[in-house]
Amino acid sequence: MLLSKEKTEFYLKDLETPIGKVINLTLGALVIVSSGIFVAETYEIPDYLRLQLNLVDTIIVVIFAIEYALRLWSTENKIAYIFSFYAIIDLIAILPFFLGAVDIRFIRLLRWFRILRLIRFIDRKFLFASVSTEDGVIFARILFTLFAIVFVYSGLIYQVEHPVNPQVFDTFLDAFYFSVVTMTTVGFGDVTPISELGRLLTVLMILTGVALIPWQVGDLIKRLVKTANQVEIVCSGCGLIFHDVDAGFCKRCGTKLPTHKSPRG
Repeated sequence: MLLSKEKTEFYLKDLETPIGKVINLTLGALVIVSSGIFVAETYEIPDYLRLQLNLVDTIIVVIFAIEYALRLWSTENKIAYIFSFYAIIDLIAILPFFLGAVDIRFIRLLRWFRILRLIRFIDRKFLFASVSTEDGVIFARILFTLFAIVFVYSGLIYQVEHPVNPQVFDTFLDAFYFSVVTMTTVGFGDVTPISELGRLLTVLMILTGVALIPWQVGDLIKRLVKTANQVEIVCSGCGLIFHDVDAGFCKRCGTKLPTHKSPRG
């Protein structure tokens, strides 16, 4: 039985029902697998294994393309969807495959952005369902944001520098090391890019590290300070754990909270 547009859109966004969980867990796993394939291809591996990885990656891209088409078909406001953040990331994930025949040297750079597709699930607290506290979820988001940015930069700098500087940027690990050192502004100087685009990426890494890392860590510290002034009372309505010391009702759903005893009492 064919699904209607409404049901198709629902299951592609739903993270609560069994069908929605299976669909989105599968898509999340495919993102991780495809990212792992990108990393594996930067190492010396047998030709037969490389062909198998390319086949798996092609299948994954086809699935992503079908998903993108279904999301576009099922959404009511197609123009708004096309220019939405997630749709742009989804399009970037499949664009290099369909432009593979075009003689654009750096079109494969876009493939490293595929890891950003996981942001959709983090925003909905899906991948971190085992994290029970709101601060834990925020901490997990911060860690993933930092990892995703470093991963993308590592892929970009490897794609740019490896063809012209293979001795220095031999594998993804070399690029990852360079990205971490650069974004934390440590700058050992033992690994340096030689191409103009590589140097431009290095500048962007430094600016991103200076702007992003203090902001993310500062946000985490503010959350920790706020939590220090709260007590642990589980709301029977929504399950929220931490509330203000003098709170009588849940700040999320309004359910009356049980009384709690002071640690001194």
